[in-house]
Amino acid sequence: MMAPMPERIFSVSEITSLIKESLESGFPAVSVEGEISNFRPAASGHLYFSLKDKDALIQAVMFRGKAMGLRFQIADGALVRIRGSLSVYPARGNYQIICDSMEQSGEGALLAMLEERKQRLASEGLFDAERKRPLPGFPERVVIITSPTGAAIRDILNILRRRNSSLNVLVLPALVQGAEAPAQLIQMLRIANQHRLGQVIILTRGGGSLEDLLAFSDEELVREIAASEIPVISAVGHEIDWALSDFAADLRAPTPSAAAELVSAERAQTLLEVRALKDLLERETRRRVQEIKGLLRQFSAEELEYKFRNIYQPILMRFDDAKEELFAALGASVQELRHRAQRALASIEASSPLSILSRGYSIVSLGGKTLRDSHEIEPGKLVDIRFHSGRAAARIQETEHEEV
Repeated sequence: MMAPMPERIFSVSEITSLIKESLESGFPAVSVEGEISNFRPAASGHLYFSLKDKDALIQAVMFRGKAMGLRFQIADGALVRIRGSLSVYPARGNYQIICDSMEQSGEGALLAMLEERKQRLASEGLFDAERKRPLPGFPERVVIITSPTGAAIRDILNILRRRNSSLNVLVLPALVQGAEAPAQLIQMLRIANQHRLGQVIILTRGGGSLEDLLAFSDEELVREIAASEIPVISAVGHEIDWALSDFAADLRAPTPSAAAELVSAERAQTLLEVRALKDLLERETRRRVQEIKGLLRQFSAEELEYKFRNIYQPILMRFDDAKEELFAALGASVQELRHRAQRALASIEASSPLSILSRGYSIVSLGGKTLRDSHEIEPGKLVDIRFHSGRAAARIQETEHEEV
């Protein structure tokens, strides 16, 4: 009987080398699709990350030379398809994929498309905060655009019924998933605005995958939301979900239930707040009235009259002084005018021809013309002589001329 062969003892390096050789020769080129996680870019330019699906995870590395050729940003959660080879890292004893190329796949490509659309629509101002309008404080009519059979509408109606049963709710049915959903959602938005069916619109659906929510990121739907004359609440999916409708709407609600709470003030709570404000107003009014009464008690009728006299009597005295000064000034002016008139009258009277005649002078005229020079008359002419009192006619017998 032959003796058994002695068992070979491998060192760690030897067994690792054998595994490395076997793995790398068996998988020289592979294509793998998965979700990026634990992304760690190094200062050297190399990219380290994990590639995973729901059941497994594998380490991956993309060296700087290959990473420089990437045409998109890598981030955790992105779905990618990589090509490369399997390798073993002896220092740690684990295997990894050495990536030669990488491209977006499935949801990753969808995210890139949505990001590009988001940036383009944002550049047009459709998402600007300045164009968003506040919701009415206590709306009476609410329009809900959603699937009439989904969980979202049930949650919303339950909350509205509990918080404010008097609220008028109109449900406009529409598909919320699939190729035909955007057109139906747009149609319902237009109907709500055209007929002014409510004071606020809730555009909503329950949670789902990125593909499930894609209808709410439709470009035409986003533009219709931005153009709505009625304020719009976008309540798509759960808190971690998002759609471009969230950015165009006047308000984003993290869930359909949250949207219902936003439009329905709880009646009991509102009544309590109103009563509290009423009590506060009454207390403040009473306090202010008592304060005013206390101030009024400090003044009796006599004291008020005395204070009033102290105010208006000096004014009356100044008025009387001003009146006396005015009368005095007017009197002086009248006296001065009277003196000036008398002086003018005396001057006029002194210059009167009658006044001159009274001093013994007379006026000689010929044919109505007053004579001032002997050259103006010849002997034999009949002249008229005017005295201070009376007149006479005379005939000139002789004239004598004097040179002046």
